[in-house]
Amino acid sequence: MTNTITPLLQQAKQAASAVRQLPDEQKAALLTYLADLLLHHTDQILTENERDLARIPDSDPKKDRLRLTEARVADLAKSLNDVANLPDPSGVVLLEKTIEKGLKLRKLAVPLGVVGAIYESRPNVTIDVAALCLRSGNACVLKGGKEADFSNRVLVGFIQQALTAFDVPIAAVTLLPLDADGQRGAVVNELLTATRYVDIIIPRGSDSLIQFVRKHSLVPTIETGAGVCHTYVEKSADLAKAAAIVVNAKVTRPSVCNALDCVVVDAAVAGAFLPLLKPGFDEYSVEVFADETAFAILQRAGYTNLQPAQPADFGREFLDYKCAVRVVANIDEALEHIQLYSSRHSEAVVSSNQTNINRFLNEVDAAAVYANASTRFTDGGVFGLGAEIGISTQKLHARGPFALEKLVTEKWVIVGDGQIR
Repeated sequence: MTNTITPLLQQAKQAASAVRQLPDEQKAALLTYLADLLLHHTDQILTENERDLARIPDSDPKKDRLRLTEARVADLAKSLNDVANLPDPSGVVLLEKTIEKGLKLRKLAVPLGVVGAIYESRPNVTIDVAALCLRSGNACVLKGGKEADFSNRVLVGFIQQALTAFDVPIAAVTLLPLDADGQRGAVVNELLTATRYVDIIIPRGSDSLIQFVRKHSLVPTIETGAGVCHTYVEKSADLAKAAAIVVNAKVTRPSVCNALDCVVVDAAVAGAFLPLLKPGFDEYSVEVFADETAFAILQRAGYTNLQPAQPADFGREFLDYKCAVRVVANIDEALEHIQLYSSRHSEAVVSSNQTNINRFLNEVDAAAVYANASTRFTDGGVFGLGAEIGISTQKLHARGPFALEKLVTEKWVIVGDGQIR
């Protein structure tokens, strides 16, 4: 490869040592300083973001993920302050005891080292990853998508300005370049094989991106991002409450991974429940892909933005004002459907039957399960974690919001006085 990123990765590895040695109060102060920088330069950030937005058609569902507003920049600053106020997870003594022959043993939480993040569209990820990595004593290398390049560059510029103010090498947060002409995917491919310099890779984006990273990475990987989320309306549900939950889960921000993709409803209440979705779905022109029973009910109710569901519409992450509807006979059939099609992200049940609620919460295999609430709450900030790198849908090391406390590993420290075995 002609334009190798190896020098950048080497510098990040060296910078990780400097970040690891930063005192706790310095790391916190750096993040609050960065929060003030973002607020002070909001106009400049929005100007660069507009350059990215201008290249994407309004019809592209990723445009909402890409968009920054004054309120969203303020949220990024708040997130930085929230992370700064969280306890540093590194350096914590997890276990301490004296073992055979008087050896003194401690197990410590220590930073991972260099965290590589590969993500699409969302410039907020740039700030979230940097904040969480720095607070936990890690360096990070960021591979954002070309569609957010102007936004990512201006944000990393302010991050590196804050690093400089605190005498931390700017390589502690490195934005990797876009591919050179004719070298599509070359930067990502080199990152995925950089086992000497990068300790973990976290992809965040489409299922195709995540599967590509899983298949090709030699660096350990945490899967985040893809969400095929269901809401099951059980026959005992308060139907007005259920309708509000379903509409919220679908329309508040359809391009995110915790948005609803499929409504599963008991046949006993489908005729009464599905027409209740019409006002909320009409307002946002939600396109519904309905099975035969649901199609007939919604058609009678006058809902026109309707398509017969195809097999591929179940298990599909829509990321848009679209969703599937499936009518089932009972909770057994609902659980079977969710087990078959879920991406193990976030799943919800709306019910007044505590036995069935407990069955759902215990039997559904997902990172987050809800009773009588919207799946839209699956978020590191909402859960009080300050921010997140993404939602992990795997089971090793981290599951659910991948946040500050998961950016450490363990080190065993053993102190002796000449003991031999």
